Amino acid sequence: MRVVVDFDLCESNAVCTGIVPEVFDVRDDDMLYILDEAPPADLRPRIEQAVSRCPRQAISIED
Repeated sequence: MRVVVDFDLCESNAVCTGIVPEVFDVRDDDMLYILDEAPPADLRPRIEQAVSRCPRQAISIED
């Protein structure tokens, strides 16, 4: 699994950070960072939740 963010769509609103802080982080520069592009499989349900709750639909998962 690979986490992908379309940074042209992303508004760095941090919804994903609240759901999976092990994978996403919004820093002081108000930019979203992917901390782990290939996270462990046990995080998949929470990553899927972040994908579905992203207001801009900027996050996706590639298998």
